[in-house]
Amino acid sequence: MQQIKVSENFKKMTLKAIGSIVLFIVTYFVLVILAVALTILCGILGFALVSSKINSITIMLSIGLVSMGILILIFLVKFIFKRHVTDLSHLTEITRNEEPALFRMIEDIVKEVQTDFPKKVYLSTDVNASVFYDSSFWSMFLPVKKNLQIGVGLVNTVSVIELKAILAHEFGHFSQRTMKVGSYVYNMNQIIYNMLYDNESYDSLAQKWASGGNIIMIFVTFAVKIVQGIQWILKKVYDVLNLSYMSLSREMEFHADEVAAHVAGSRPLINSLLRMDLADQSYNAVLNYYQSKINDAVTSQNIYPQQEYVMKFLAEKNKLPFENNLPQVSQDHLSRYNKSKLVITNQWASHPSTEDRIHQLEKLNLETRNYDTKPASALFTNMADLQKSLTDKLFSSIQYSTDTVVQSGEEFINDFLEEQRDNSFDEIYNSYYDYKNPSAPDDDQNSLLPSDRVFDLKTLFSNESVDEVYTLVSLEGDINNLRQISEGNSGIKSFDYDGIKYSPTDCPALITELESKVVEVKDSISRNDSNIYKYFLQLAEQQGKEDVLKGLYQSFFNIDQSFDDKFGIYIKMLNTSNFIFQTTPIEVISENLKILKEAETEFKKEIKFMLTEERFRASLTEEIKANFEDYLSGFYIFFYDQSYKQEELSVLFNTIKNYQTVLSKTHFIAKKQLLDYQVSLVRI
Repeated sequence: MQQIKVSENFKKMTLKAIGSIVLFIVTYFVLVILAVALTILCGILGFALVSSKINSITIMLSIGLVSMGILILIFLVKFIFKRHVTDLSHLTEITRNEEPALFRMIEDIVKEVQTDFPKKVYLSTDVNASVFYDSSFWSMFLPVKKNLQIGVGLVNTVSVIELKAILAHEFGHFSQRTMKVGSYVYNMNQIIYNMLYDNESYDSLAQKWASGGNIIMIFVTFAVKIVQGIQWILKKVYDVLNLSYMSLSREMEFHADEVAAHVAGSRPLINSLLRMDLADQSYNAVLNYYQSKINDAVTSQNIYPQQEYVMKFLAEKNKLPFENNLPQVSQDHLSRYNKSKLVITNQWASHPSTEDRIHQLEKLNLETRNYDTKPASALFTNMADLQKSLTDKLFSSIQYSTDTVVQSGEEFINDFLEEQRDNSFDEIYNSYYDYKNPSAPDDDQNSLLPSDRVFDLKTLFSNESVDEVYTLVSLEGDINNLRQISEGNSGIKSFDYDGIKYSPTDCPALITELESKVVEVKDSISRNDSNIYKYFLQLAEQQGKEDVLKGLYQSFFNIDQSFDDKFGIYIKMLNTSNFIFQTTPIEVISENLKILKEAETEFKKEIKFMLTEERFRASLTEEIKANFEDYLSGFYIFFYDQSYKQEELSVLFNTIKNYQTVLSKTHFIAKKQLLDYQVSLVRI
């Protein structure tokens, strides 16, 4: 650890953070002195009033004056008594006796990084690892024992050496005294956040005092107005402090990565960082699957073998290599679907990007130590029982309307594969259509035309062809972002594009340049789409099925051409109903309800069309049909007697959500039918 030096940038961010702390302390003490002075003044005035004449009015006035001063002072010091306690209900504590191998590894790590052994070790269900503690104002001055949290979803997807690197990173945050600055800034942030936003108990106290009479209520109102002014000042300080904390936090991440690399080597942490998204995606895929089965009350005895299966399935689908039974994700794979060359440093991000972290670790290039490639679950005495226990905890938080049914692993796999087949396109397309639609053939393509070249599937859906699609998606995204920067509303002062630094004034010229590239890429994709159509039309003609293929193309184009307009109605309903989630005066609510009713006229017309049109039938479940018919048959009043009617609003918002579901599903089904039919022409 003595080899690790704090970088110049770390020192710079530390000094900025210390400066922001000093700014807070000075601002705070000025406010406290003024509040104390005001409280004393109020006390003197109250005493003078009572001394001049004792009656009910002077007594109430003096109480009101004193209350005003005390309330302001309480607002400024309440954070001292506030303690942030972490909710542990979702965690499972483990001990050294239960898991000796894991605790030996943690002991090795804390000795090597020269920090303290955690107070307690907990297991969580997710793909995560963290060190946490109960914080309060006094945490800045008194030593606080940290707790370690390890996600079983993480353990399930890494090797022993990779888990060691991840845990070393977490303890690396506390390995040097310079890291204490980050703890101070974090606690200062908590204090100001508490003052600004965590005021439920304070508001309740103010309301209780205001109920003491009209005179006292007037002084409480004054106190609240003064507190609002203090909050405005503290918000400005909070922005400065938070910005400093985020900058320092990013440097702390690099520092903790270096600590981890010295403990385990660069490569284990790089591998785990690259695999993390895949591990998290797999875990969430399993959770989403069971979320969709809530109405059927389907649960699992153990979700973690299912997470492992999904991760391997996705890895094989993306043609990732395996090493020691774990998929190895490369940076090239991560960048395949993101061709953007626009780099904007997010000053509010608490973590640097994965790419930046990997770049720093590769520069260190430290050799892997004690390379243990066994699965991390081997560190646990009985991982299967732990997984089942955490799975039970996960499902116990859900309220089911009927008795639950435990699904076997085999049933999950069969269901999962069926859903994948139903909701994805055949592998022969190589993800070409994941973010684009089949293009309409030109008029002169309605009959087969000879081509100078003979095309095959590998050429038409090559990696180069797919890259062009994702290049177009990224170019269009970059242009939209540059337009926002150019308008000056983003607050961005500079950015990089393709390694060159630009300012907002450079955006118009850069947008023009990118738009010309968009035209080039679109032309190339259009030519490929034309050849794709010719290829499948030739197969269809050879099999006497050209009319079926053309009919499927036409059916899809009819749905696709009306999709944007129909989706616009969905967006309009969201926008016109958004006021319901905001606090607004009653007269404003009345005006907004009129606008909503006007939007509903067109919306109801579309709902009726969906219920009668053949193309939507496959997307209409019985539940959605019942919701649509209920919405159409009733005259709903969403606001009555100065309050919103939740049952009526529930019908409205379910209808809006179901409309979007049916619209998107219908579009997807038409697209999949066309693409699946083309596959059938190849595999006949």
